[in-house]
Amino acid sequence: MADQWLRKGNPWEIPRPEIAYDVPFGGHTEGGFDESGRFRPRWIPDRFVRGVAYDTMISGYDSPSVIMLRLFRAGATTSFDFRSFNAGDYYGAVHDKIGSENLTKVLYPNDEPQAGKQLRLMQQFFFVSCALQDMIRIYLQRESDLAGFHEKYAVQLNDTHPSIGVAELMRLLMDVHGMEWEAAWTVTEKTFCYTNHTLLSEALEKWSVPLFQRLLPRHLEIILEINRRFLEGVRGAYPGDEALVQRLSLIDEWGERYVRMANLACVGSRRINGVAQLHTDLLCEQVLCDFHRISPEKFLNVTNGVTPRRFVVQSNPTLAALISARIGSGWIKDLSSFRELEPAAGDSAFLGAWHGAKLENKRLLGDIIRRQTGVAVDPASLFDVHVKRIHEYKRQHMNVLHVISLYNRICRGLTDGMPPRTVIFGGKAAPGYFMAKLIIKLIHSVADAVNGDPRVKDLLRVVFLQNYNVKNAQRVYPAADLSEQISTAGKEASGTGNMKFSMNGALTIGTLDGANVEIRDEVGAENFFLFGLTADDVARKRSEGYRPQEAIAADDGLREAIEMIEGGRFSRGDRGLFRPLTESLRRRDEYMLCADFPSYVDCQGRVGRAFLNEREWLRMSVLNVARIGKFSSDRAVREYCESVWNIEPVTID
Repeated sequence: MADQWLRKGNPWEIPRPEIAYDVPFGGHTEGGFDESGRFRPRWIPDRFVRGVAYDTMISGYDSPSVIMLRLFRAGATTSFDFRSFNAGDYYGAVHDKIGSENLTKVLYPNDEPQAGKQLRLMQQFFFVSCALQDMIRIYLQRESDLAGFHEKYAVQLNDTHPSIGVAELMRLLMDVHGMEWEAAWTVTEKTFCYTNHTLLSEALEKWSVPLFQRLLPRHLEIILEINRRFLEGVRGAYPGDEALVQRLSLIDEWGERYVRMANLACVGSRRINGVAQLHTDLLCEQVLCDFHRISPEKFLNVTNGVTPRRFVVQSNPTLAALISARIGSGWIKDLSSFRELEPAAGDSAFLGAWHGAKLENKRLLGDIIRRQTGVAVDPASLFDVHVKRIHEYKRQHMNVLHVISLYNRICRGLTDGMPPRTVIFGGKAAPGYFMAKLIIKLIHSVADAVNGDPRVKDLLRVVFLQNYNVKNAQRVYPAADLSEQISTAGKEASGTGNMKFSMNGALTIGTLDGANVEIRDEVGAENFFLFGLTADDVARKRSEGYRPQEAIAADDGLREAIEMIEGGRFSRGDRGLFRPLTESLRRRDEYMLCADFPSYVDCQGRVGRAFLNEREWLRMSVLNVARIGKFSSDRAVREYCESVWNIEPVTID
């Protein structure tokens, strides 16, 4: 269902109709000369979309300053075509208005169909163009030319989605403001910085050259010229290495030609960073290794962080009050103060209060679960929480297979050392991602079987939270006992849910992936439930010829769980429903689920035994919070300011 968040208006938003920009699309380019006799290609678009500004003021915590978030809404340059109307084409009379407004109706539309790809590229360009035009307008209110634009603006490319900005700033500087190529490129290259957020090759955006030619012909010309000059330099520095040239090229020449947006971001940025140390290492060694080879000075790491104001103070007021009563409230602005909590991990009275705060949050979440799903859960049970985007590499289906193995043990009466457990899933799948949607269906089907079986009693409950989003998450993080961070090692860039859970006292079960590595280093290996292959292990296993069928045959619990799914146990006898999922595991198992499953089950056994030792579990929970201070967004922002944007704090009088 669509989230109609603007249907009643937004009282915090200020419309700014006087600030509007026309964004061109389509058409063609022509050669020409300006009044000085310089050759200037001219873009003749076949349509424009108008972007109107809307401002939201955002105040900091206990701060005298306010910052402005400026968003843009798409609309038509003319709302009604009388010529079409008078000719009897009543739909055509409003077609441009409807088409233009649709551009900002849905963020990140489904890009499986060709029309979806076109809409997504148009949307990305629209937002980028509006933002850059606005920056230039503001800059020129004080300055006479744009030669120093990069000294006042740092533009962060948050993944590849806005990387068309490199070509758009070049176009604006040259075609609109008359700069020469060399001067425009100097400004552009010093303006942009690029944060990579993914290690998945399919998430590094590529757009077909014909689509670019049709929608953004001038930008394609600029990209091709950037590429020509860039590769000329590469050939000069690495003569004879045409394989390197092909890998670095902004254009993928294999089969249908594509524009590689990650390559454009790397070439057009002065700094490139990953968001966890392992992620950055893998970028330098694998994903962007060629760019690291030719420009190692561009690369650095800035590990992600989250704000304790929202994810503890606002989300978990009971815990926040308990912490402040013990160490004061200074931690709210300086999370390194959390270290002062460490002695409290041995205080019985404090641990009792800590347990009470967690139990209160579990009751609150339990009420939400009952209202949403009709399933009653026991607040005293182990709340085992797996909430995040649904994706095969995040391995929600491995968790489901573990649930099935627990279910089988319970049905056989093998429950010694098994605490009551409530397994909570939540998350959304990309609109066109079939396998992710099938995983959601499997979760629901297994939940129905488990929750409806009287043999299970209160030992196991499975729920899937509807419409999981940031607002709902603020009820989930405080209630979790166990945080599932079980992605295939080497696939997760960083993650921030792992930080939010740990900040609220949940213990983590996870692989050495993303920020898990650094969280484990901070909280202590003894306070982290580690399992699974490392990124190096995964690469080695794959190179040696990994055969998932052998892994399945070697583990009775895994084999039985998969065979139950295949036999229709969770699909009312329909043996074909989940076949794509089980066939994927048997034939490819791209994300090494079967290889990691025995280690995961063993680790979950350690989790269960630890949870039964209440005092020890609480001690570990307190230490997780006390040692999580590194993962504050304040630290991350400070590192961006110092190492990426080159800006210094300003005191507000």
